[in-house]
Amino acid sequence: MFAGAGPAGTTEEVYRDLLAQARALFEGERDPIANAANLAALLYHGLADLNWVGFYFLKGQELVLGPFQGKPACIRIAIGKGVCGTAAARLETIIVPSVADFPGHISCDSASRSEIVVPLSNAIFVRGVLDLDSPLLDRFKESDREGLEALARLWLNASDPS
Repeated sequence: MFAGAGPAGTTEEVYRDLLAQARALFEGERDPIANAANLAALLYHGLADLNWVGFYFLKGQELVLGPFQGKPACIRIAIGKGVCGTAAARLETIIVPSVADFPGHISCDSASRSEIVVPLSNAIFVRGVLDLDSPLLDRFKESDREGLEALARLWLNASDPS
């Protein structure tokens, strides 16, 4: 099962609404896990055509599964491996139109066809990544990158370092 049609409006309007909702959810709360859990749920139910949304947090030299929405997922991912580990290593968002074409893609859910991973970083130090998967090919666009990067910055600013 994956999230449904999502809200109406342009992509920019949808992300503007999601940012406003996330700000309200984070208000007065600094716990990074609580904020990540609420953001994962908000995105999963607020964006169309997703089958997984979640966080991985840096622990040593690997990413460890955090709050998510969707089917059970891979628990540990090495830095530099798969889409999540590569985004963390490069400190840049990666959009993958077809996961079948990404060398070294780690498949946790065979229904996933495309993916976007946003590093949770201040451009020097990475705390983890925000990962979204879709059962559709080429689901994620530049507007998703912009919206998700804004939401990641909001999460970083609203959450105490762990």
